[in-house]
Amino acid sequence: MEIGLIGLGKMGGNMAQRIRDGGHTVVGFDRSPASARDVASLEELVQKLSAPRAVWVMVPAGGPTDQTVNALGDLLSEGDIVIDGGNSKYTDDARHAEELGAKGIGFVDAGVSGGVWGLKNGYALMVGGAPENVARIQPVFDALKPEGEGGFVHAGPTVGAGHFAKMVHNGIEYGMMQAYAEGYELMAASPLIENVTETIKSWQQGTVIRSWLLDLAVLALESDPGLSKLRGYAEDSGEGRWTVEAAIDNAVPLPVITAALFARFASRQDDSPAMKMVAALRNQFGGHAVETAGSVSASDAIAPGSR
Repeated sequence: MEIGLIGLGKMGGNMAQRIRDGGHTVVGFDRSPASARDVASLEELVQKLSAPRAVWVMVPAGGPTDQTVNALGDLLSEGDIVIDGGNSKYTDDARHAEELGAKGIGFVDAGVSGGVWGLKNGYALMVGGAPENVARIQPVFDALKPEGEGGFVHAGPTVGAGHFAKMVHNGIEYGMMQAYAEGYELMAASPLIENVTETIKSWQQGTVIRSWLLDLAVLALESDPGLSKLRGYAEDSGEGRWTVEAAIDNAVPLPVITAALFARFASRQDDSPAMKMVAALRNQFGGHAVETAGSVSASDAIAPGSR
């Protein structure tokens, strides 16, 4: 099969290689001239592909994806298909499908998981869209997915189903990462555990919490014991927020995922205003010691035990 791939970054470049390794032809484009692109423009990419064309978009969600899909809508022809494999918000997919559909161009949304390890291990694919459009792209999905029966799902015939599934996947990932992180911090703080890295490493065999994320935690600790080279600052790329928004819209309680998202917000505060208020209130009602700017504590400001 022949496919165009727009966006040759960390994931896109590896995906192009895996598709080629699967015996297919990839025409790659990236806006950066420094990338290993095959063509210098979207126009040239479309011209190089044989009709009916299939073009996979692998660029950042939001504005970059909107601009790319809009440009393809002007360049492609009736019968062509666009696949959005980025981390787009599922609500954007209906708009893209409607705009392209008015021109007779198909649209498939594909949530992709696998990160920098996908080239070797394969990518998990969660796909949404009309069955006939998905079937057209199936050879490429088969080349990208891991070997075996798993790793691919046509999540639903309505566009947005793939990105919704990937959004929930990433929300679960938030919760799992937070649980591992909290367990690590507790063991690091306890005088009972002499070797935190080896303890976590021992969980890789025979435990109910073993996972690929646990394997990655071990790799991180082995390369940087104590994680001293890192700052405790964690970004969120959007999917966690969207998962919580969807939970509110559907009246579904997600306490773990929501707490994990808020923990990332807290990580960006050098001196949390909320925790300052907690400390101030504890001092006010109970005379509990608090650290203040320029001094060790302000516990003498309020008489101990006062209410």
